[in-house]
Amino acid sequence: MEKVLTEEQGKTLLALARETISEKLGGESQAAIPEDPAFDARYGTFVTLKIIGALRGCIGNLTPAGSVAEGVRRNAINAAFNDPRFSPLTAGELANMEIDISVLSQPQILAYKDGEDLISRLRPGVDGVILSLGRAGATFLPQVWEQLPIPEQFLGHLCNKAGLSETAWCDSYPKIEIYQVQCFEEEKA
Repeated sequence: MEKVLTEEQGKTLLALARETISEKLGGESQAAIPEDPAFDARYGTFVTLKIIGALRGCIGNLTPAGSVAEGVRRNAINAAFNDPRFSPLTAGELANMEIDISVLSQPQILAYKDGEDLISRLRPGVDGVILSLGRAGATFLPQVWEQLPIPEQFLGHLCNKAGLSETAWCDSYPKIEIYQVQCFEEEKA
């Protein structure tokens, strides 16, 4: 994805996410949206929280739902306190928490003939994937390729996340959309 934000702007969004979560945990109120026209841009955003490298929450929106800054604030709160896979974040976890923010390109439908063709069209480490079949659907950010670098495994886990059989990607012809991200990560201490 083309860079829509500078590294400095990314650091500002990371600080905004951390301050928003801290404020919700009872910290000082300082999470104002910075004055910068770049933060008014409309992109989908995801906020991922990790503790000692392990996933602790990840919530986002695939398409714009307000400005980038509003999306980061909302998704930081939801990742910390409303991800159904985890209990709400505690104040004691905040110091060990690492934040990643992904700013998403507009999802594009990926046309394919069959499972083999689908795999040949995916770009591991580059493409985020949205898989949907009927009412079932799920997404993996491009960063998930780091844990699941084999396309068949990546798609199988994505199908499971959607509540589908592990082979639905190759035998049920789900709708596939791809997107790219600009990712900002807090520097490890």
